[in-house]
Amino acid sequence: MILDYEPGDKVINPKNKDWGIGQVQSIIKEKVTVNFENVGKKVIKANLIELTKI
Repeated sequence: MILDYEPGDKVINPKNKDWGIGQVQSIIKEKVTVNFENVGKKVIKANLIELTKI
């Protein structure tokens, strides 16, 4: 699996748009840590949830 984002990129989670805009903090294998403006840091499994780059 090739991820289309890197640390510093702005993303949204299309399934949870109320989380707001997030900034990618780190990527380790399929786990992407994102700091969202409304809910704070979340670890997203990229193989289960596809983030949208903005």
